[in-house]
Amino acid sequence: QVQIVESGGGLVQPGGSLRLSCVVSGTIFSIYSIIWYRQAAGKQRDLVARITSGGATTYADSVKGRFTISRDNAKNTVYLQMNTLKPEDTAVYYCNTPNKIFPWGQGTQVTVSS
Repeated sequence: QVQIVESGGGLVQPGGSLRLSCVVSGTIFSIYSIIWYRQAAGKQRDLVARITSGGATTYADSVKGRFTISRDNAKNTVYLQMNTLKPEDTAVYYCNTPNKIFPWGQGTQVTVSS
């Protein structure tokens, strides 16, 4: 059974950094593209960054140049390095495939506030 566990969130001041982790177990992780999504309170869940099985990356315009997605297939893990954080980055962050085929994890809360 596939399980996703996100971690690494927290409270950070504007301009700060966080590194999120997404561990996917119970499947052949390396063959899947993985997307980091985020959902702010009262808003829809949106794409933040995507990494393919081959390591190609794409980003939402709002995070380009500030966020970096990477993966370690040996650890079944995708990372999201977030730098120069802004209050508008405040959200619960989730990961899944582009077709959202896996059960959602609990997400990890990121709060950017002074």
